[in-house]
Amino acid sequence: VQLQASGGGLAQAGGSQRLSCTASGRTFRGYAVSWFRQAPGKEREFVAGIARNGGYTYYSDSVKGRFTISSDNAKNTVYLQMNSLKPDDTAVYYCAAGNRVIQSAIRSRDAYDHWGQGTQVTVSS
Repeated sequence: VQLQASGGGLAQAGGSQRLSCTASGRTFRGYAVSWFRQAPGKEREFVAGIARNGGYTYYSDSVKGRFTISSDNAKNTVYLQMNSLKPDDTAVYYCAAGNRVIQSAIRSRDAYDHWGQGTQVTVSS
């Protein structure tokens, strides 16, 4: 499955953005899909994810209550709605998908087989 991430750009602190991750080549059915981010000089970190069965969502503590991950099966797209943005949210955001991701490993980069190209999100204060 090929992943295309889009929707990044420049935002003001306190503002909102929505990222999209669209799959081509096959559907997301049976895949866990997550968003990770990587700031300059830092490791890539988990942000939010949807489990393979689509029934559970997971968030990092740093974004819980501000970000929402959702999926639109008809459009084969997973979204990351980001509200109350902070300068610390500045990073390149990547979507990832895997069909062997168990729930206990959903936050692990190594659990995913497919990655999008990344989209830059910059939040100014």
